[in-house]
Amino acid sequence: MIVAAGRGDRMGALSALRPKPALPVRGLPLVAYQLALLAYHGVTEVVVNTHHLAERLEEAARRHCPPGVELRFSREPRLLGTGGALRPVAEFLRASDPCLIVGGDMLLDADLGSLLARHRERRDAVTLLLSDDPRAERFGTIGIDAEGALRRIGRRFDLGGECAAGVYVWANAVAARAFDSLPEREVFSHLDAWLAPRLASGARDVGALLLGPETCAWAPVGTPQEYLAANLAPPRLSYLDPDAAARARGTRFEADLVIGAGAVIGAGASLRRAVIWDGEEVPAGLRAEDGVFAGGRFHRASAESSAGGAT
Repeated sequence: MIVAAGRGDRMGALSALRPKPALPVRGLPLVAYQLALLAYHGVTEVVVNTHHLAERLEEAARRHCPPGVELRFSREPRLLGTGGALRPVAEFLRASDPCLIVGGDMLLDADLGSLLARHRERRDAVTLLLSDDPRAERFGTIGIDAEGALRRIGRRFDLGGECAAGVYVWANAVAARAFDSLPEREVFSHLDAWLAPRLASGARDVGALLLGPETCAWAPVGTPQEYLAANLAPPRLSYLDPDAAARARGTRFEADLVIGAGAVIGAGASLRRAVIWDGEEVPAGLRAEDGVFAGGRFHRASAESSAGGAT
């Protein structure tokens, strides 16, 4: 499952134009990266939950769905939260034991096979992927004990006994039996209302795999600044060459510009450190930097309003 139904409020005006998982990164919609990652690891059936501008996200996912992957959607008339989103598709997810659940607002390159191996080794209900990331103070962390069981979630849940910690990069292996303990309500968070109560009851079958930065590349795409960074300085991915795929669709790359297919730059216009969406017409003489030209105007990537993450 790709969890992708959020409104993308932190993305500001860009999210009014396209849902965040459909925003172009290096010329490909963000959801294309998650689909490619899952397909690379042998996944053949994927469900994507949608809400905000659902049709646009579904169209982008269909257009970039890898061969051999069966795609389906779970539309949410109202947002159900990261945990509530699981209930409508629980039977589908149970059919794969374990299944994989990943977030839709990031670039991730990690060996999901290692995550599944750790999940089976510990016989977990849920196994989270954590990264020993130098940005831990900004994004917050999840703590584990010496045996790899979860003991702390951000600053809001702490059972003690922590031996190591990492940034939660929104990838999970989930056993079929885990869905038996979903809360009996419609809207809820998977961390706070599902996994934390399970841990508080004494369960030790919620674990994690902690990887170092050399084996886990993660770039969140939650704010305009993060979005710009993902376009201009993306992590190298083992499972996809996005630039080659995007060039084949008409995207151009210059020193510090990503120019979408069919975009036209008017005479005398000068953009630096910028992304121009496909089909846009940059007015003649426009000078701007550090932002995105989309919807007929330039959106500067302003200071981030919040860090997101596990805290």
